[in-house]
Amino acid sequence: QVQLVESGGGLVQAGGSLRLSCVASGRTFTDYVMGWFRQAPGKEREFVAAISWDGASTRYADSVKGRFTISRVNAKDTVYLQMNSLKPEDTAGYYCAARWFLNGLSLASGDYADWGQGTQVTVSS
Repeated sequence: QVQLVESGGGLVQAGGSLRLSCVASGRTFTDYVMGWFRQAPGKEREFVAAISWDGASTRYADSVKGRFTISRVNAKDTVYLQMNSLKPEDTAGYYCAARWFLNGLSLASGDYADWGQGTQVTVSS
């Protein structure tokens, strides 16, 4: 099991930017595909972005494509989510998740075994 700790959330005005970080520990970081998901009150958890173990492949939800960028620094056991041009509808708890790399990238939350506690992002209009 890999332990994941997110940080970087906060309150920002529409059009602003935030960078979320997720630090992994307990396992070899490069053994994992990493994903970001979000969940707003009263809504289901939804996929945001995912990145392969080596950073060579990424996937994005249509709602964030062109505004968000996922990246990772394996030497720091850290995955990032750079969020630009934020909108009020981006308001949610953001969670990072890990999936065994041999299983490939996935957009389904059920395919990820390990999860962080989340960090709240609130975008005011």
